[in-house]
Amino acid sequence: MRLVRCGQPGQEVPGLIDANGIIRDLSSHVDDIDGRILDDASLARLRNLDPATLPEIDPQTRLGPCVAHVGKFLCIGLNFHDHAEETGLPIPAHPILFMKATSSISGAHDDIVRPRNATQIDWEVELGVVIGKPAKYVSEDEALDYVAGYCVVNDLSERYFQMQLTGQWTKGKSCDGFGPVGPYLLTRDQLSDPQNLDMSVTVNGATMQNGNSRDMIFSVRQIIAHLSELMTLHPGDIIATGTPAGVGMGQKPDPVYLQDGDEIVTTIAGLGSQRQLVVAEG
Repeated sequence: MRLVRCGQPGQEVPGLIDANGIIRDLSSHVDDIDGRILDDASLARLRNLDPATLPEIDPQTRLGPCVAHVGKFLCIGLNFHDHAEETGLPIPAHPILFMKATSSISGAHDDIVRPRNATQIDWEVELGVVIGKPAKYVSEDEALDYVAGYCVVNDLSERYFQMQLTGQWTKGKSCDGFGPVGPYLLTRDQLSDPQNLDMSVTVNGATMQNGNSRDMIFSVRQIIAHLSELMTLHPGDIIATGTPAGVGMGQKPDPVYLQDGDEIVTTIAGLGSQRQLVVAEG
């Protein structure tokens, strides 16, 4: 299934995209797309519905974040071999973990609003993993059983805030709207191998990132197992699993950052595309 949330911010209704690309209203069956309905049994119940019996939603309706009420937004840094190489940093021995504030979460096509004093806004296409049931001390072999589904994440960053304001990366990762999630959540049964997905970013039509999830240093299985040793992962938690080479900070001979009016398109094969415009605050 492709699960979506449609409507204005704070007023989204749950839906699914049928085989013909029509968005269908699920609000008579579930309150929202969140941790309460991401377990295998609940998803199976939705999967057994006949989409033709569900009301259509206007295709022009805004798509909100594909998951609501996210408890944790966990991110893995330097998790692609080519990205580590472009930064000049060593391959990490263990997954590097940082957090994005959940208040950064936005819809897949919402504008990127430049924060005050932000001059170094950067893009990062990432495979998002959404947890479906509580995971603690999970083995690598069973790790994918705890996944509800997958989605596109753009781990937007303000590099000056991240690198120069002293402290953790979270400062440059958590600006409002810096965590677009979606356009839809693809349930686990529809994606057999998360380690073979083409990933790309274009800025104003020019390809900046063009990679594949097989280049991950730590696989989705390894990431889930590792994090579950440190904390319980709860239904609805999102894990952003790292980005390939081609970020703005890594451009040569000089970094390239997003400017007002720029259009950015973030795509993962099978998971859809996000499109955002960069706009000035206010």
